Amino acid sequence: MKSLRKFTNLMIIITLMMFVTACGGGSKDNPTDTADKGGKEVSGSLVVSGSSAMQPLIAAAAEEFMANNPNVDIQVNAGGSGTGLSQVAEGSVQIGNSDVFAEEKEGIPANQLVDHKIAVVGITAAVNPNVGIKDISKDNLIKVFTGKITNWKDVGGKDQKIVLVNRPDASGTRAVFNKFGLNGATPAEGITEDSSNTVKKIVNETDGAVGYLAFSYFTDDKVTPLSIDGVEPTDENVQTGKFTIWAYEHSYTKGEPSGAAKSFLDYLMSDDVQNTLLKEQGYLPVTKMKVERDAKGNQTNK
Repeated sequence: MKSLRKFTNLMIIITLMMFVTACGGGSKDNPTDTADKGGKEVSGSLVVSGSSAMQPLIAAAAEEFMANNPNVDIQVNAGGSGTGLSQVAEGSVQIGNSDVFAEEKEGIPANQLVDHKIAVVGITAAVNPNVGIKDISKDNLIKVFTGKITNWKDVGGKDQKIVLVNRPDASGTRAVFNKFGLNGATPAEGITEDSSNTVKKIVNETDGAVGYLAFSYFTDDKVTPLSIDGVEPTDENVQTGKFTIWAYEHSYTKGEPSGAAKSFLDYLMSDDVQNTLLKEQGYLPVTKMKVERDAKGNQTNK
């Protein structure tokens, strides 16, 4: 009788264990599960603004995050790094994206903001495919953008007038390109466009046009990315520091993030994004960099 009772109790325990296992869900292995690390369901609305170079990445990540967190709504706007930093500082958005350190932008209370380095972006000059060149010296690049060279034939291209396409002063892409591509020189007047998407479109459609874009925009042959001094604009050359026109992609918050903002930023640093989505979108993981850079622009080996 005792043996039968023990057998019955054992079977009950085994059945309960199988039931718990079946209902456990396994959410700890799913970084995009609807529950955060505290076990609470993620919900809320986020507005993200700023860097247009970051927009493709953040928009793609937001789409995936919302698909797995149906109670979260994320609106992703561009507008330039200056706009993102200003808006997050004043509290009108929860996350402000920037290609530059907040300390580099005048009028931004950097001490109130928390920097989350999400990725690295390479930037180079982009020309209309019919210009006829794929490489340019750093010296000639500066002369082209400052208006000292006005025809592509003077740098080995076609007999074609150079048309400059710039970003506005608030653009982080412009700040990075001017600082590391033009050695701080101020570009000559030209066409000015608010977004990288529009720059790409105009360069593609305008004979003799040249602008500058993040690597993430070179996904087709509509524009030609230029090598500089023979160094190709590749991920590997950025990671080793050979190609020097690059920047961190920052997502700033006003103070430490919480709620949906924290969950989304955690997701941006997850393996799903860092090891897969970044590559798909043309960005580099911060962890793969063999060099690093501070807010003053000093590049050192890790």
